[in-house]
Amino acid sequence: MDTTKSQFEVDVGKTPEQLLIERQQRVSDAIQLKQPDRIPLMMGMGYKLAEMGGITKQELYENPQKAQELLEKAALRYKPDLIFGHWHTPKPSIAVGDRMTKWPGYGLAPNGSFQFNEQEFMKAEDYDEFLEDPADWAIRVYTPRAFQNCQGLALLPPLGMWAFGYYNILLNYQLLTLPPVVSAFEALYKAAQYQSEWLNQALESAKRLAALGFPPFTMLSILVEAPFDFMSDTLRGMRGIFLDMMRIPEKLLAAEEKVKRFQLKYAISTSKATGIPFVFIPLHRGSDGFMSLEQFERFYWPQLKDMMLQLIEAGITPWVYYEGVWDQRLKYLAELPKGKSIGSFQDSNIFKVKEVVGQTMCIIGGMPLTYLKPGRSPSEVRELTHRLCEEVGKGGGFVMANNVMELEGCDENLIQVWTDATREFGVYSA
Repeated sequence: MDTTKSQFEVDVGKTPEQLLIERQQRVSDAIQLKQPDRIPLMMGMGYKLAEMGGITKQELYENPQKAQELLEKAALRYKPDLIFGHWHTPKPSIAVGDRMTKWPGYGLAPNGSFQFNEQEFMKAEDYDEFLEDPADWAIRVYTPRAFQNCQGLALLPPLGMWAFGYYNILLNYQLLTLPPVVSAFEALYKAAQYQSEWLNQALESAKRLAALGFPPFTMLSILVEAPFDFMSDTLRGMRGIFLDMMRIPEKLLAAEEKVKRFQLKYAISTSKATGIPFVFIPLHRGSDGFMSLEQFERFYWPQLKDMMLQLIEAGITPWVYYEGVWDQRLKYLAELPKGKSIGSFQDSNIFKVKEVVGQTMCIIGGMPLTYLKPGRSPSEVRELTHRLCEEVGKGGGFVMANNVMELEGCDENLIQVWTDATREFGVYSA
């Protein structure tokens, strides 16, 4: 990389409008496997904002104005090309009595970190009903199990009865007046209000960041899962899904096909409605060590690949978070269309990732969180940043980020060293 032109100077004096355009172009070029003027830097601040502000994580959620101020302060200090704060809000979960998540102040101490509380909300014996009518099963069986304040939905008759028109809606639906059913719908309405409130805050946050020269971060707006993960994460749990692979593989494969289809309908229709051309896909169970390559080739990759190809065909760029280690699976990722997807890598060998899929997809990541924790030296951080820029950033198609998109517990000075070094070493020669 060319470091003759100081990147600490080239941005000085530019208006927020100029910086916004340049940062957007820089990221866009990298996503398209082009070589921008310099390597873009993406920062997921997460709970680091609470640490920087001297407040609890619970307060970070309860005081969105303070959270926004801290996010803007971090943006102006570290000057990344993309930045985002903490994940979502616990209010909708509280409203419905969510049994699958825990938040600071809701299921956790005020300084606890968000947790996904995996449970077996779907039983093995539920497959037949699920396959017959997943929507009916989800509303009348799954939702009462997973959300404490929605247990009244179990009293509803089969949802297919709605197609009976007048005879059903006007004659059969007196059940809607039962107190547990009313309470369930009230809880859902309250959750929807909280979600709308949060979306408005997110839009306002994006406007304020754009006014400072930082592009809106829309890449997390639409979320779907690999069909195997969909069946595992919120339905069968890890124990259940691995038993299913052995005991009822055909039912599992049929269920994966079902969930793939309606996830695609959701993602494509939402993308068209919002104009957001990205879909985020966090992967949880396909990495090295979770299953054999034979199982991966039967239960995981074909379904995920087909989902991604259909999204790409619809003009949507899948941003996939390859959680864990994917070193043994990289050859499969090279089957994807060139320049049509984005890959964030947690613990894979990032240099091997560049070697195998660097011509296939934009790579996000590189900096292990351990390098930014107290105890590391600035020289170690600079040395690794330099190597990442030289090797993973070679030729473009790379966005510098830390490996878990969250900076909780990191040393602010080491973060500064890393961001400064990225600008110093990440310049491409003309």
